[in-house]
Amino acid sequence: MVDLRPVFFIIGVLLLVLATAMLLPMAADMAEGNPDWQGFAWAAAATLFVGGALILTNRIEGVKLNLRQAFLLTTLSWVVLVAFGALPFSFSSLRLGYADAYFETMSGLTTTGSTVIAGLFRAPPGILLWRGLLQWMGGIGIIAMAIVILPMLRIGGMQLFRLESSDKSEKVLPRAAQIAAGIGVVYLVMTAVCALLYWIGGMTGFEAAIHAMATLSTGGFSTSDDSFLHFNSGFIDVTAIVFMLFGGMTFTLFLRVLQGDWRSALTDGQTRWYLGVAAAFTVAIALWQIVVNRAEPLFALRHSAFNVVSIITTTGFVSADYSQWGPLPVTLIFFLFFVGGCSGSTAGGIKIFRFQMLVQVARTHVRHTLMPSGVFIPKFNRKQITEGVTQSVLAFVFLYILIFAAIAAGLALTGLDLVTSLSGSAVALGNVGPGFGDIIGPVGNFSTLPEAAKWLLSLAMLLGRLELLTVLVLLSRSFWRS
Repeated sequence: MVDLRPVFFIIGVLLLVLATAMLLPMAADMAEGNPDWQGFAWAAAATLFVGGALILTNRIEGVKLNLRQAFLLTTLSWVVLVAFGALPFSFSSLRLGYADAYFETMSGLTTTGSTVIAGLFRAPPGILLWRGLLQWMGGIGIIAMAIVILPMLRIGGMQLFRLESSDKSEKVLPRAAQIAAGIGVVYLVMTAVCALLYWIGGMTGFEAAIHAMATLSTGGFSTSDDSFLHFNSGFIDVTAIVFMLFGGMTFTLFLRVLQGDWRSALTDGQTRWYLGVAAAFTVAIALWQIVVNRAEPLFALRHSAFNVVSIITTTGFVSADYSQWGPLPVTLIFFLFFVGGCSGSTAGGIKIFRFQMLVQVARTHVRHTLMPSGVFIPKFNRKQITEGVTQSVLAFVFLYILIFAAIAAGLALTGLDLVTSLSGSAVALGNVGPGFGDIIGPVGNFSTLPEAAKWLLSLAMLLGRLELLTVLVLLSRSFWRS
């Protein structure tokens, strides 16, 4: 049997952090004289009580996790935090049902950005701030997970990004703690700079703070139903493009740049692919807008760049209804639902590095076919791609496609149309945000979906955020055997 005490102890600590975070939106509602502060107070009290109880009843000397405990903690922590993070939505004047509240919280912590709240201009300030905080905390948690935990679990080729060549925890963990602390500082500073630029561009201080948290976390929650359409500002759009791109990049590269190692950032193959794909799709869609839709060139380039970057980074902000641009842009954007950003970023999706490795493996296979006696070694960032990594990537991509199809079929069973089912599955699994169609398109939301569809999409968001295998391995009978 798995010893659950270390797992419950760490979850207890995380619940205390969550309860503390609830005090900020509570204070915001109190400052505005909004009675919703009481809902945050009750939610914080319940979260604090359960978190404290888990800590006190599972205290052990020196918290050390083995492989099975790490798998269990990664999934269970997300499920439990979402369960308690949903309480303020249920206790608020919005009176969301628990399915809606759980969906909204899952969307926030997984930085997906899909929402069931219509009429955001009527939402209390505490709720708007809570949505931003959920995404911001989820973003830094995702970075830490991608850098420290997933490489250890050898999920989908992530073992390429181990911090040390040694497997000894006493060497890896201090190094991981230092990197996590450094990334936390970078994340905070970049959020502050982004908020300042938004404020200079015309947002209020409150709007700037929330949109900055959603931008760096590539989350996509806004204070307006119209997202960035509401501001209609070129300066704000360009600011968002830059910081969304930052959010989709590997955060350890920023640390290297701060240490003076510019060469690593400039020569990183994954970053170059990421920026190259974003640029190529932007140019293709902008040309379509100019030639076919007769759009003004700068207008076409601005909105094509904004929405392409928003989708590839899985942020989910919109500056225009791209579903009305025509068949080619819609097809390209649908493909981008699956791509995602870089490893070690806040972005979701399959991730650029896996596409890079698939291309290298396919190229090597073709060369072997042409020259059977030749020796060809696939490489990623000048590192040899081992057979184990190749198998991990192939398994991940196969499972991703299989689960996408299963979720889409499940959504269709709830009565949703083909476009909504396919795009809903893609955006939930990729943690993107808006999909296609009249219901969940760029100017729609998920509020009218059946309750069963919301639970299914919540599961898809969790699976996509935790890289599939982290969750699926818990369903294996051998995992629970001693």
